[in-house]
Amino acid sequence: VYAVADICSHAHVSLSGGEVWCDEREIECPQHGSTFDLTTGEALTLPATQPVAVYPAKVVDGQIVVTVADDAATGNTAPSGTVTS
Repeated sequence: VYAVADICSHAHVSLSGGEVWCDEREIECPQHGSTFDLTTGEALTLPATQPVAVYPAKVVDGQIVVTVADDAATGNTAPSGTVTS
């Protein structure tokens, strides 16, 4: 189970519409085709050069649990509440 930010670091579009390759642990941006490592967030192909945020995720009692913390570097605060799958 992997959790990454849903915004491409290059095109600033949603990654959720992109292709996911589970065996390679990669996600592709649907806009320009940049790929990102699902475990590290690293940009693997151009045009993206910056990583996307990754979050710890696990399955607990059949539910996906994602831990999102405040980001001091960007000033973004973590959303509050509970999301279940």
